[in-house]
Amino acid sequence: MQYSALGSSDVSVSRVCLGSMTWGTQNTQQDADEQLAYAMAQGVNFIDTAEMYSVPPSVDSYGATEKIIGHWLSRNTNKRADIILASKMAGSGLGYIRGGGEMTPETLIQAVDGSLQRLQTDYIDLYQLHWPNRVSPHFGRHSVGRIGFSDVDSKQQTEQMLGLLQALARCVKAGKIRFCGLSNETPWGISQYLQLSQQHDVPRMVSIQNEFSLLHTKDWPYLIEQCVHENIAYLPWSPLAGGALSGKYLNGARPVGTRWNMLQRNGLFRDTTESNRAIAAFIELAASHSVNPAQLALAWVNQVDGVTSTIIGATSMAQLQQNIAAFNLTISPAVADDVSQYLRQHSLPF
Repeated sequence: MQYSALGSSDVSVSRVCLGSMTWGTQNTQQDADEQLAYAMAQGVNFIDTAEMYSVPPSVDSYGATEKIIGHWLSRNTNKRADIILASKMAGSGLGYIRGGGEMTPETLIQAVDGSLQRLQTDYIDLYQLHWPNRVSPHFGRHSVGRIGFSDVDSKQQTEQMLGLLQALARCVKAGKIRFCGLSNETPWGISQYLQLSQQHDVPRMVSIQNEFSLLHTKDWPYLIEQCVHENIAYLPWSPLAGGALSGKYLNGARPVGTRWNMLQRNGLFRDTTESNRAIAAFIELAASHSVNPAQLALAWVNQVDGVTSTIIGATSMAQLQQNIAAFNLTISPAVADDVSQYLRQHSLPF
């Protein structure tokens, strides 16, 4: 296993980050225990969760994943120092989470305390803001004109950011969290947080996790360039585009128990005519080089300049073993050339 610095922090994280959002709906406590044991045996030390997990999010599944991890920690207290545990505070839009309101300093403190209780730990290594208070161009909202930037009160948003940073500072001072990060943010959002940390006695954001895959490369090059030069860890989520790059959803297939066979909060926005055409082409590309498509997709994300650690997820041990093994895959020049040509032909298909 290879490791990278978590941005400007003094923490070293594995290039594989074990995502946990299926634990509690698609996976049981026993499944999670087995995944944790296997991943850690392979050198994985980075675990990512969120208060809103498991997925699909619902009032019944809220907090389920953190509770599963907490139960594991309660039985493995000697391993707490061996893992870098990350969680996230939900933003607005989910009525059963603090009334669906925006993130505020007060609700941030509540969210941190709630996560600590469910996780059965005294501290969270990396605490992230799951999505900003303003509408951001993520979760399928990135097409031109899909959202309006001019309608945003930037001064108000910046004031809210400062308030959140000040609340995070209190949590850091109290020993509840070590480092702070972002999720589903933009270059403007990153810049505001960095400026505020320079101007005030508040934590500096050390990381950002955004969706990034062969089907969804919108963060390259501009946001990733900023991460590199500002020393912010870039943590791609959904590197398989919700499992689509494995090819299991082609031709309308919906295998029992898979995510695309379940109700999705934002709908199946990745399921378009263009994306299915792109997926089919990628499956053919991988086959032409006798490479497993899911492993090739993960290996490609891992080698992108600026990527710190890729968040993977699995509902079975076979998937987890296959996914972690992908990070030992070396992409040959011939495969790299074909992937580059593929990206030119299938740019942002959803």
